[in-house]
Amino acid sequence: MPELSLELLRDIAWPFALILAWVAGEMGHRWLRLPRISCYGIVGFALAAGQAGLLPVTRGGPMALLAYVAFGLILFELGYRINLSWLRANPWIALTSVLESGGSFAATLAVALAFGMTTLPALMLAALSMSTSPAAVLRVANELRSSGQVTERTLHLSALSCGLAVIVFKSVVGYGLLVSIGSVLQALWSSIVVLAISAGLGALFGVVVPGLLRLFGRLERDSTLAFALGVIALTALTEALKFSPLLAALAFGIVARHRRVVLSQAQRNFGALGDMLTVLLFVFVAATIDWRHAAAGAVLALWIMLARIAVKIAASTLLARVSGVTWRKGALTGLALTPLSVFAILLLEQSRHLGLALLDEMTAIMAMVLALEVIGPVITQRALIWAGEAAPQAER
Repeated sequence: MPELSLELLRDIAWPFALILAWVAGEMGHRWLRLPRISCYGIVGFALAAGQAGLLPVTRGGPMALLAYVAFGLILFELGYRINLSWLRANPWIALTSVLESGGSFAATLAVALAFGMTTLPALMLAALSMSTSPAAVLRVANELRSSGQVTERTLHLSALSCGLAVIVFKSVVGYGLLVSIGSVLQALWSSIVVLAISAGLGALFGVVVPGLLRLFGRLERDSTLAFALGVIALTALTEALKFSPLLAALAFGIVARHRRVVLSQAQRNFGALGDMLTVLLFVFVAATIDWRHAAAGAVLALWIMLARIAVKIAASTLLARVSGVTWRKGALTGLALTPLSVFAILLLEQSRHLGLALLDEMTAIMAMVLALEVIGPVITQRALIWAGEAAPQAER
């Protein structure tokens, strides 16, 4: 009988965890004005195997694939909102991304080495710190229905930093494989080839899916469903072939936008499907964290977070005037780039098939994810509100 009870608990753990997270998100948003995703993360961490033990250990399997699909939908939407014409007209935006991402890499690497971390994990940590979590930024922006210079710059800088982070991370993985096994071919395959094929597959989907919609004459009516199915298929394909579903989904969104297929405001977040998968995504990521690992890396994580936030604010403020906004809005843009968690964890999870058990070794990333999963979206929320870009009814 006890064995039957344990089996039953395992079977219903995830559905009830998602329900509890959703309830917590609604209560936290209504009563404390917190971003819903922060509450999802708190519930996921509390129920994780390392804490309450109600959720099983999250390593691969169907839940991981669903998490990739959820993040793929978010990355697609983020890529879809990228305006390449604006970036060409105002190259200072791209330069700001290079400066804040590169500065975050250098600052994190310096701090990690100063704390005695070995070279390869330090490089990995530095590569991950370059990015801003698009899941947090996009969901907070949609939740606030915000619009304006700070919002658009934050979204564009988030997308650019993620692209740069994937490139640098895969390059570091290739270097790690070269050092550990001495195979130039495998190092090149795990870095340059994976990046090129992932982006190519995403671009291919960005051409084919809008083409099918035009062929069937259902551009406006069925675009959301077609893109959602496209993201699911692309994620499953790239994950099965050990490519990068993250880069592929981002490329899919960027190319689809420039095929002139329009998503209406009502189709943002992919409706109920996107909302449900977002709950799963943030619960899943928080459930990968063990409090003992987070505590072990807490001091290093604190210094890295402070250095990273300072660099992003400084870079955005330094180039604010030449890129067309005030210094205040530049600083608020840098502040809005604080979130990190989801992107970093999923990128690390992709390295498991290479035999690089980095997630278990890099305790600092656990502490950073725990802190920035909860605090990061709150900081982004406040930055957008202080910029005066949140819809008035969304603030209440």
